[in-house]
Amino acid sequence: MIYADNAATTRMSGAAIETMLHHFRETFGNPSSLYTTGQKAKEVLEEAREQIAGVIGVTPGEIIFTSGGSEADNQAILTAAKLGEKNGKKHIISTAFEHHAVLHTLNRLKEDGFEITLLDVHTNGLVVPSEVEAAIREDTCLVTIMYANNEIGTIQPIREIGEICRKHGVLFHTDAVQAVGHIPVNAQTDHFDMLSASAHKFHGPKGVGFLYVRKGIRVTNLIEGGAQEKGRRAGTENVAGIAAMACALTDAVSAMDESARKLIAKRDRLIAGLQQIPHSELNGDAAKRLPGNVNFCFEGIEGESLLLLLDDKGIQASSGSACTSGSLDPSHVLLAIGRVHDVAHGSLRLSIGEDISDEDVDEIIRSVKEVVEYLRSFSPIWRDLVAGKKPFIL
Repeated sequence: MIYADNAATTRMSGAAIETMLHHFRETFGNPSSLYTTGQKAKEVLEEAREQIAGVIGVTPGEIIFTSGGSEADNQAILTAAKLGEKNGKKHIISTAFEHHAVLHTLNRLKEDGFEITLLDVHTNGLVVPSEVEAAIREDTCLVTIMYANNEIGTIQPIREIGEICRKHGVLFHTDAVQAVGHIPVNAQTDHFDMLSASAHKFHGPKGVGFLYVRKGIRVTNLIEGGAQEKGRRAGTENVAGIAAMACALTDAVSAMDESARKLIAKRDRLIAGLQQIPHSELNGDAAKRLPGNVNFCFEGIEGESLLLLLDDKGIQASSGSACTSGSLDPSHVLLAIGRVHDVAHGSLRLSIGEDISDEDVDEIIRSVKEVVEYLRSFSPIWRDLVAGKKPFIL
């Protein structure tokens, strides 16, 4: 079996598993309790907070532990919206290819009278900083743009966007779920005010993540009930999961440069191989993308069939975001970069991990070529394209 869907979730690292098991056994106390067992749990919690803060260049008190990236996205956006509303500012800037945790939250705010500007990301899947600046108005309360796209892997010019937001006094949030642990992320150089991350994207456990909120920003609570997380997120903290997240992130960052170097070589080998398939095209910029992300469209086929046949060959991949994998609609990300519906339906996302070999890459290339050829052999759309009844798009 070749697992190539790390953008959906990663396998937990051995160290993270051992850390989690240890704290399940030894640190079972409630960190809000005053007795020794509870205080021991609190020490573990605060040590993890300190580790995570150090990775992204912030102070421990600016880290809020959450259930994952979606909760963190929601809290960040609603925090900025409430602050903006108090000051008569109800305009938010984002992009058309954000994760649905962002887009659906923005839709909710739109119903409450906020005006939402969704910027184009162009065919290369990149946001243009000057277009962000041009969209900022007197009543803009937030810019929220993802650090790296979860489907096509393009890395956005976050530093430049952050500088623009600072210059105009607008809060800047970035959904960094796909970026943290894979590429350098630092609040001091990138100038973001809030950041969302999720442990299971960098070999930590599912159901735990964090939100960074710059000191001085008054947080809007999503969950009420207790004084945990300095009153910003009620509910007894998942100490074992948080400790495992900190362990996984520390390990990922310590090996980041070497992992990226190896992954980029394999990623580019995979891209070169798939580009040999006629009427196929890489989605997103070839260089400004995550080390392990490869996303292609193949004309004349349907993505779900491609995934099922690849699974039969022992290759596990996806056609887009794991959160929408049950949908028959084409990816909103691919539509945002200008892919037409018929082409967007024939997409494949391969997100490779550190354990993949050159042999695995070659096997993926061989298998995708075979499956695409097979599917095209009985596709009426492909027959019409070959016969010249319809023009090729790719």
